[in-house]
Amino acid sequence: MKKSLLPLLLAFVLVLAGCVNTKSDVAEEKATDGAAEGEKPVIEILSQSANEDDVNIVRDQLVKNGFDVKLNIQPDYGSFTAQKEAGNYDLAVSSWTTVTGNPDYAVRALFKSDGANSIMADEEVDKLIDKASTQSADEYQQTYKELEERLVLDQAYIAPLYISYKTQGINTEILKEDSVRLSKSRALAWEPIDFVDQSKRENDPFIVSQEISTLTSLDPIKGNDGSINQLNTNMYVRLVNLTKDDQITAEGSLSHNFAMAEGNSEYYFLLRDDINFAKIDDQQAVDTGERVGGDDVIFSLDRASNSNSVPDHRTYSLHEHIASTETVTDLAELDIPTVDGGTVREALEADLQNGISELVEGKEDANNAEGKYQVIKLTTTEPFPQVLNYLAHQSAGIVSKKQVESINTYDVESFDINKDIPYGDQNTVTEGAQYDNHLYASGPYILSHKNDYEAVFRKNPAYMPGTENEAKISNVTVRFIADPDSALSALRNGEIHLNYLIPETKYNVVEDDPKLALQKMESNGVRYMLFNTKGREVAESEDLRKAVLYSINQDEFINYYQGNKIKAVSTVSPLVDTGNELVADPAKVKEHLSNYQDSKN
Repeated sequence: MKKSLLPLLLAFVLVLAGCVNTKSDVAEEKATDGAAEGEKPVIEILSQSANEDDVNIVRDQLVKNGFDVKLNIQPDYGSFTAQKEAGNYDLAVSSWTTVTGNPDYAVRALFKSDGANSIMADEEVDKLIDKASTQSADEYQQTYKELEERLVLDQAYIAPLYISYKTQGINTEILKEDSVRLSKSRALAWEPIDFVDQSKRENDPFIVSQEISTLTSLDPIKGNDGSINQLNTNMYVRLVNLTKDDQITAEGSLSHNFAMAEGNSEYYFLLRDDINFAKIDDQQAVDTGERVGGDDVIFSLDRASNSNSVPDHRTYSLHEHIASTETVTDLAELDIPTVDGGTVREALEADLQNGISELVEGKEDANNAEGKYQVIKLTTTEPFPQVLNYLAHQSAGIVSKKQVESINTYDVESFDINKDIPYGDQNTVTEGAQYDNHLYASGPYILSHKNDYEAVFRKNPAYMPGTENEAKISNVTVRFIADPDSALSALRNGEIHLNYLIPETKYNVVEDDPKLALQKMESNGVRYMLFNTKGREVAESEDLRKAVLYSINQDEFINYYQGNKIKAVSTVSPLVDTGNELVADPAKVKEHLSNYQDSKN
């Protein structure tokens, strides 16, 4: 099944910095059934080199079904994105992990007309996404079924390949295995991780790998990708978190408790008073003395829900349902009923050591030991139960109002990337002349400095000190290793302690190594191919897209990956059982290709 790409790589045009071709110059794979050149549709597949195995399988399936195939293989995410933005593809190999555990996240940013990562516009898709978002879980199954049918089976905007497992390999000689959590959606939480030898906590770093070294932004609302999701998750506390099986929890969050009022539009959060922001001084983390409180929550969520709050806002679609965020000071307001029965106050006081005696406006006036609390009320634009999942996402991380406003003094409309330095710019934490770390972290860790090889994080000394949520290990090093095989080798050699995402074909390598352990669970990650929706024949021809769609045989992917993949229909598949199924069908391929050819004559 697998074919080497080495001969082809000599013909590839690799995109260099600042140089993007407007017309692809890539290797072409011809159908081998003797058809004359030009008779077969040519499909250009854009991918990163890391996805070579998937590209090989897709290429073989398309060639077998009557296509000629061009391969546009790029060496890294940056050059892949440049080629994608230039439109140099018919199919782009893509992936999406629903890191919030809710189906709205699985579709809104990707397929809604105004989605942050969408390149398509379909009014019917938009309507179905919005309809499902207002429904409870027992109602939205049918709506997501209809959405999936429209997106994939009717219009063929994407071609699904498979659902992955989520895995990580752990060096159990270094790390306590039961301290390392594997969650279905949430990025790896560092604060509970501990060494087998606890005497190493203060001086030895916990070392974890990450593929991407260029960080989109350390401002949580300006990035939503593999370069920063894990990093920002550990840098900024949120109002709520997700459990390992995607349930909403206040554990390890800024809230003691939370409550949803009757009607599904009003949400209340009882804030902790034991978290301060950290900053970096001489590459070490220090307590700023500034408490994380209600004004920071309101500021953070207001900017998250305002598409014009920053240039290049990449997570607005996750938070557009927030209508307002405010501080509650009237205790009587908490006596309203919740959706689960009882009152909001009863829900907020559950298991509290000290009940609520007073609600305060200012964060410095809060004193939980005396029963003085801040309560934040969030109101949505319409009934929207899934808002809680979005509040657990890294983009809802709480930033310092004071610090961000002091850095972001530029005018958003006239922002100049060449001179304006926004909060979270990776250049400010990169070693060299430009280094000027201005970060304020509300989470358990703060990024001290980075280079192309690694990023170094320090423990926030003012993050829930003395509680079970205080970070165990003082220093974390994120080692940038782009190649999965090299990362696995580093794990086996003890150069890193945890390797995130073990390749399916290498599970046995980890399982057979006595010093390593493999953690594995079904994930919300889906690999699919996105059709170009403008400027190409696949954009204009539904028949051409469907001919490609029905050429995809997911059984061949599952076989190649030794049973360690799961069939998918869309990015919703891991979250909602729609009953839909995509089955490879050569007869349908032939029918749609014939229709396509007839339309050209």
